[in-house]
Amino acid sequence: MLSLTGNLVDIFKREIYLAEVTIIDGKIDKIVKLGELKFGSPFIMPGFIDSHVHIESSMLPPSEFARLAVIHGTVGSISDPHEIANVCGMEGVLFMLKNAKKVPFKCCFGAPSCVPATSFETAGAEITLKDIENLLNRSDIYYLSEMMNFPGVIHRDPGVMEKINIARKIGKPVDGHAPGLRGEAAQQYILAGIDTDHECFELEEAQEKLRLGMKILIREGSAAKNFDTLIPLMKTHAKDLMFCSDDKHPDSLLEGHINQLCERAIATGMELFDVLYAACIHPVLHYRMPVGLLRTGDPADLIIVEDLEKFKVLKTYVNGVLLAENGESKISHTETEHINQFNIGPKSVDDFIFHASTTKELSIIEAWDGQLITGHGKAYPKVIDGKFESDTNNDLLKIAVINRYHEAPISMAFIKNFGLKQGAIASTVAHDSHNLVVVGTNDEYMCRVANALIKAKGGLGATDGVTDKIIPLPIAGLMSDQDGFEVAKKYTELDHWVKFQLGSTLKSPFMTLSFMALLVIPKLKLSDKGLFDGERFDFV
Repeated sequence: MLSLTGNLVDIFKREIYLAEVTIIDGKIDKIVKLGELKFGSPFIMPGFIDSHVHIESSMLPPSEFARLAVIHGTVGSISDPHEIANVCGMEGVLFMLKNAKKVPFKCCFGAPSCVPATSFETAGAEITLKDIENLLNRSDIYYLSEMMNFPGVIHRDPGVMEKINIARKIGKPVDGHAPGLRGEAAQQYILAGIDTDHECFELEEAQEKLRLGMKILIREGSAAKNFDTLIPLMKTHAKDLMFCSDDKHPDSLLEGHINQLCERAIATGMELFDVLYAACIHPVLHYRMPVGLLRTGDPADLIIVEDLEKFKVLKTYVNGVLLAENGESKISHTETEHINQFNIGPKSVDDFIFHASTTKELSIIEAWDGQLITGHGKAYPKVIDGKFESDTNNDLLKIAVINRYHEAPISMAFIKNFGLKQGAIASTVAHDSHNLVVVGTNDEYMCRVANALIKAKGGLGATDGVTDKIIPLPIAGLMSDQDGFEVAKKYTELDHWVKFQLGSTLKSPFMTLSFMALLVIPKLKLSDKGLFDGERFDFV
């Protein structure tokens, strides 16, 4: 038996009072009110939930992600495993389910709906309609993951609709993904049975989708940051909102999680119980998560915080077990098996030659800091000896995507706003197919860092032409098998080196790089097959 005393935050009744919570066998046996709110006592409240996250983006397997998340009061997550599914298929999804069970953290997975995401890129695997049906019939799969093929939904593609119908028949929610979708197209998308969207980047867009019956997830991750734009929704649609990170790199996960969004929401003047409903209650109810909500008979999934403004987490409990205390995780590091698919050999510098076969302006990718969407610009790249070259003076750099699943010609284009002054950076975390993406100031550096990652069978890397810095990611080229806190430290060091040694002006250069091949986010992206217009949904 465990007894906790403090100011209990009852989000349902919108009350705070001094109480004693008794826990027996991992469940709340009783809650006894002792009096009115007591100044100076800590607060007992439900734990935080990340309502949409790709755990693979933390570069940690679920067991390590949990070790970091619990120190910030997160007790569970709604997790879409489509990153590893694009690399390893069903084997990857089953790996995530198995690994998550090593720890008591309540990681609730969905069935990936779009693997591969499009037919305009090369992925390592396919999740078939039968696979989706099998997954959705499992008790440890809670929803159909984000339906990125919004053209297929709008035009009622039979295969797409069958996936949605299976989820509906079983009674599980369907997550959306429709950045910028408005008007009749948005209405048709929602009417097809899509429940949520985490991709809104304009307030009016989110308001329109809410009017049409959607629930909106306010996203603040390492790359896409929509909190400031969307938080005003809480004044008018508090019961229809949730908080999510979507993609969280290890350095930012080490700093904070959903607790940070609560702090920021309170600082903007939002009502406490509205904020906590979005952060703690709504995801559990919407996805039917097996997470306790601080009620008699519930699993004892709760946190103790110092205050209700900064939300400094003192203790985190899951099923009545103390998992974190004063910033220290009580979850131990566990050994993790490796699965991967990496089938190419080293490249030569000549493979990166981009012949200047035209005198016309080229379409170029415009990277926008803090956003997944990109601009579609035009420019005349620098030409030397009949070859297009990177131009650091104009911040117009070559970008390449290398198929990692089989040998193929390298796909190349130009990108603006990376700010590199020397060297090159590369990543095999490259949504959604996770081929190898490289940006650099010359062909030699691009080849050098690409080959370093090919040798490692995946990872993040950077070079200045003399020194190479690599973080190996042996699990599907997406995740490390090392201690999560050490991975966060190494990532921070690499990130700083790229900014201060190589000159990148981006807040999170590797996170931004990882989305430059994500074709389902407008406007312009690069796949291993070519430059792609996400608005026309076709190659440039």
